[in-house]
Order: sequence, then C-alpha cells, then structure tokens
Amino acid sequence: MSDSSDAPSPADATPATKAPIGSLRTLWPFVSRHRGLFVGWLAALAVSSSATLSLPIAFRRMIDEGFAAGGGDAVDRAFVLLFLVAVVLALATAARFFFVSLLGERVVADLRERLYSHLLSLDIGFHDRNRSGELVSRLTADAELLRSVVGSGMSVALRSAVTFLGSIALLFVTSPRLASYALIGIPLAVLPIVLGGRRLQKMSRTSQDRIAEANALANETLGAVRTVQAHAREPYERGRFGDAVRMAVHAAARRIRAQAVVTAVAIVLIFGAITLVLWSGAHDVVAGRMSAGALGQFVLYALIGGGSVGALAEVWNELQRAAGGMSRISELLEETNAVRAPDSPTALPPRVRGEIVFERVTFHYPLRPDLPALDDFDLRVMPGETVALVGPSGAGKSTVLSMLLRFHDAQAGKVRVDGADLRALDPAALREAIALVPQHPTIFAASAADNIRYGRLDADDAALAHAARAAHANEFIDALPDGMATELGERGARLSGGQQQRIAIARALLKDAPILLLDEATSALDAQSERAVQLALETLMEGRTTLVIAHRLATVLKADRIVVMDRGRIVAEGTHTQLLERGGLYAELARLQFLD
Repeated sequence: MSDSSDAPSPADATPATKAPIGSLRTLWPFVSRHRGLFVGWLAALAVSSSATLSLPIAFRRMIDEGFAAGGGDAVDRAFVLLFLVAVVLALATAARFFFVSLLGERVVADLRERLYSHLLSLDIGFHDRNRSGELVSRLTADAELLRSVVGSGMSVALRSAVTFLGSIALLFVTSPRLASYALIGIPLAVLPIVLGGRRLQKMSRTSQDRIAEANALANETLGAVRTVQAHAREPYERGRFGDAVRMAVHAAARRIRAQAVVTAVAIVLIFGAITLVLWSGAHDVVAGRMSAGALGQFVLYALIGGGSVGALAEVWNELQRAAGGMSRISELLEETNAVRAPDSPTALPPRVRGEIVFERVTFHYPLRPDLPALDDFDLRVMPGETVALVGPSGAGKSTVLSMLLRFHDAQAGKVRVDGADLRALDPAALREAIALVPQHPTIFAASAADNIRYGRLDADDAALAHAARAAHANEFIDALPDGMATELGERGARLSGGQQQRIAIARALLKDAPILLLDEATSALDAQSERAVQLALETLMEGRTTLVIAHRLATVLKADRIVVMDRGRIVAEGTHTQLLERGGLYAELARLQFLD
C-alpha cells in the first residue's frame, strides 16, 4: 500500500523461553493419524528387542552345551540357533526401520502442512509482528528436528528402554548377586543425564533461535538484493550474516559441548560399574560358582543394558533439541487469529451493490497504540461511486483499504458493506467481493497465466486472454518466449515495473469484483503505458464502487469525489475544482504533486 507509515514495522524475534520435554506430547495427534505404521513399528520393535535379548541365551548354550559337550553336532546346533536368532533380529530391525522412518516422514509432512495452513490463516497483524524468514525457519529447520525424533529417536528410545529393562531382569535371572552390584551404577549413570537435561533444554532452544535469526536475515537480504547491490553493501551484509552465523555456531557449540560431557560421563560410569561386576564374576568362574557360559551371558546382558543406557543418554539429548523446536512450533500453532469469522456469519447478497460506510472508526496499530491511524473516521461511498483518497504520507489512506479488506478490526466504530457489519461477515466471503490492485504488486514465481488466473482460479483461457488484452498486458506477454506459459521468475524478475503492474490489473479484471481498491495502481507506469492502463481501469471501474489512493492528476480528475485525509481524519472533500478553490491542504498537495 502506498503509505508505508500506515503499516507497523516487523517485531524482533521472540526471546528464547524454556522448552519442557513435555512439549513433544503435542506430536501425538500427528502420530496417531498413522496407526498402521505405528502398530507395525511396535510389533517389529517387540520382535527385534526379543531377538536382541535372546542372543545371550543362544551364546550361553553355544558355550555350555556345544563346547562343553565336545560333540560336533551340539556345536552345529548351537551355531544354527545363534544364526537363526541373528536372522530374526535382522529382519525385525529392517521392518522397524522401515515403519518408523516412513512414520517420521508422514508425521513431519502433516505437521508442516498444518503449520503452513495455520500461518496462512493468521491475521495481518501477526505477520506484521513476525519476520517471514523466522517463520520459514520454524516451518523447515524446527520441523526437520522432529523428523529425527519420530523417524529414529523415538524408536531408539523405546528399543533401548525395552532392552534395558529386559537385560536387567535377565541379569537377575542369570546371577542375582552380580546383578545387584550392576544396579549400583545405574543411578550414577542417570544422575548426570537428569542434571544436564534442564541446561540442555535452554541451550537447544537458544541454538534454534540463533539459526532462525540467521535464516531470517538471509531471507530479508536476498529478497532485497537489488537494493543491496545498488548501494554496494555486499561486504556489510556479508558481515551481518557472518556475525549471525557465528552466533548460531557459538550457541550450537555450547550445546554440543554440554551434550558430549553428559554422554561421556554417563557411559564411563555405567561401563565402569560393568567392569567392576565382571571382575567379581571372573572370580566366581574360577571358584566354580558360575559356568563360563553363564558369565558370557551375563556379560552380554550387561553390555546390552549399558549400551541401552548410553543410547538413552544420547536420545535424551536429541529430545531436548526436538523439544526446543516443538515448543517453537507449538507457539505458532497456539496463535489465534484476531480477525475471525463468527460462528454464524451473515451472508452477503448474491449481487453486492458496493455501498461502503465507515461509522466513527478509530483504529490503532498494535505496535503504535498511542498514535491513531484512523481517528473518529466517517466516510460513506455510494454504490458505483469512485472516491479518491489523497493526503500526506501517514494520513491513514492505506489503513482505510486495510480495514475494508478486514485485515484489522476497529477498536471503535463500525465498517459496513451493503449495511452488513464486516465483523458479522466471513472474511473470505468479503474479500471475494473486493479486487485489489496494490502499488507494489505481488508477482509469483509462476507463469504469466498462473499469475493472472490468481484472480479467479477457475477462469478459462478465453477469459484469461480477455483480461490480459483489457489490461494491455498482451502486448508484452505475446513477446515472451512461451507467451502465457512463460515463467516470470521470483517476484516477476523477468518483467519491468510497469509490466508487473499490468499483470496485477489483469488479475483484478479477471476477478470482476463489485468493489475495487486501487492503491496508486498507475504509479509504476511510464506515460505511454499509463494512458493505456488508465483506459482499462476506466472500463473496470464502470458500475463498481471504487476507492483510489491517488497522487496522479489523471486519477484524481476521474474521481466522482475526492476525500482529503490528514492524521486519520477527513479534513475536506469535494471535486478537484471545488477543493482547489477552497485552498488548504488539498491545494498545497495539488501544487506540490500535480500542478508542478
């Protein structure tokens, strides 16, 4: 919109907050949608864990019944049993990997789709407060963390927990005395995990915030690369991004260092306890109180239990990182839309006449609560009337269009269309009745046809071609390599500013809405193009209610009425000639912007 000061500036990133591991519980609704994969994973996990816990038993039989018996058949049977257990373990592990990996992919895909849909539904005020780069980082980097948790971490955690508990139980079956000694090391191994977990939560959240800030900076700079290069600020921007990346690396290094210490301490303590127990078991074998096979079985169970604790320590650290990412995603999912449709919205009539009424509207942008953008504002636009809004920057002209599109709701007063309060309408239905041609049009990285068809997705090729001709866009579209099918590049990089504007006008023509909003729609055009587009706009405006933010003389002269705004209020209105005769603000604006 033309008044840059009418819209609030982006807010800084939300500071890091504590991310409890319980935030991962919000993943369950996404996991529960795929019950078949989840059940398949649990079944494969049960089989693979059982096979893992059966290996020491097969190993003991191989030693005690195979070697001790001294017969070749016994040795063969023992090795065949050991091999069969290994085959079952391999097949079950492969199945577990397949089910849980596919489950992770689908859960993350569902989560991203839900988050993206939710972000699109949030009001403009939310997007004004948050940088798009940070939102994209949460949609990508934070969601990617959850893929590793659901796709592998969750599986490793449950498998390790099962094998740990199973190995502890079988340790007591094998040798209760040695198992009692082994349990001494378990609290020692768990203690550093618990103590370090809280610190890792905060570090993980801080690390993700630093990554998001670097991504947001890159997104902003690359989106304004022409401005950067025009000012020769490449070294400056490289420095800014380098500082942001170094801060992210520093935060990650602190987290990795803490994670490494926790993991190392846990593994040293648990395997130290195992070594001590084995020393005692070796003396039992020498004294004849235990067979060699039983000691071998005990050793394997101790190794399985110790390895499970080590794996749990690593998974716990990964869960801290994922909890940080999930808490950031949950914050977005918990955001509510300040502009919502009522439970039973009022329906607009089939043919909207286009009467617009502002009744004593007062509105403050959330980031500027002390400065009203509109102050006790009254305006009535009759069906089919063309009204031009003029005034200095910051007068509130763009805010009028934003309020009519219901991007914001007024703190006081009402806005009506055909007598219906906008707050009683479904915002989507309201916006279907309005076509907007902004000062700086949005051109998507798609074909010319797709960009124009954005005004009406079900339009056929004939309607598309008609809209392009009416906007005088066919002249340059036909010259493109593939005509309507030509990709226009990111932000319409293949088009000039005037050509982008005519694409936006063709889009509005195709929409054919009863209310038309023109936000300085011809400002980017040269004199020749302006005349052609002005004729197209005059055709478009016929029979439609039109609000125009205008600075160009041609636009103002065509308006039925000119409304002069200053500091959120109407200070004068009338025709061009009437306002010039009265003098005042309009005469000054005309002298500065028009007559000169």
